[in-house]
Amino acid sequence: MGYAVVLGEALVDLLDTECDGAPVYRQAIGGAPLNVAVGVARLGGAVQFVGSLGDDVLAERIRTFLAANGVGLAGTVAAAVPTTLAVATFSGAEPDFRFYGEPPSYSLLTAEDLDATLVEGADVLYCGSIVLLAPATLAAARRAWSLTPGLRVFDPNVRPRLLDGPAALAGLRSVVAEFAAGAHLVKLSAADAELLYPGEPVEGVAAYLRELGAGTVVVTLGAAGAVVAAEADPVRVPAPKVAAVDATGAGDSVMAALVADLLVDGAPVESDGWNERVAFALRVAGLVCERPGGAVAMPSRAEVTARFTT
Repeated sequence: MGYAVVLGEALVDLLDTECDGAPVYRQAIGGAPLNVAVGVARLGGAVQFVGSLGDDVLAERIRTFLAANGVGLAGTVAAAVPTTLAVATFSGAEPDFRFYGEPPSYSLLTAEDLDATLVEGADVLYCGSIVLLAPATLAAARRAWSLTPGLRVFDPNVRPRLLDGPAALAGLRSVVAEFAAGAHLVKLSAADAELLYPGEPVEGVAAYLRELGAGTVVVTLGAAGAVVAAEADPVRVPAPKVAAVDATGAGDSVMAALVADLLVDGAPVESDGWNERVAFALRVAGLVCERPGGAVAMPSRAEVTARFTT
């Protein structure tokens, strides 16, 4: 089995909660791509994280956490800035993020910083999330996208609060089309689909991204499961029933499970193979939702099997 490269952001989430009746923030290492990398590792895959980290105590905690979870750090670079904070408040189990830190610590990986040998040796390359909004890291992602001979997977993971008006949204929509056109797999949420393509049914969004060139498109629907478009007619795959307490990282865990299976068996030849893999990924996400806290909630295969015995 080869390895995956995950290119994107790592930061620290501050999660709104309570302690002894008083409002407090619980610190958690996060960032959607970091969640994906940790999820892949916990599911048994070899993975390298590629991105820029700050130079403070929080950045050192991120490095320590990644290393402790078996994620390689050969593709990371250090920048002389404090670690970006993502402050999350909740409406039910769904988090709403606001980001603090300028310049963002995750936005300073350049195309010249990219370890070309690392990328060229990867069996799977993940790119996506909010690094697409930063010129330097977008250039690095484009270079990685062009270098890899492996499977390319993409997740826009849109954060509306980072989009400064219609022009920024239009720019992101163009970047999404660019990466989707060269992707073997695109994963996005229903909220991403609605923001990028307002009023379009999720099946229509999936079909459109496939028309652009994406091999397979998966749109996650929260508790309703996911739409899988691997052939002409998208299908819906149901999610297991769970008692959700925190949806942070649930979508990332779906991507992590799909990447981990790509490392083991490559891309499925038949659409039914994708449906089976998405069904497993939704079980992973269900277990993540039953635990608090993003990256630390990512399970092992044994834990998924134990939780969802048939």
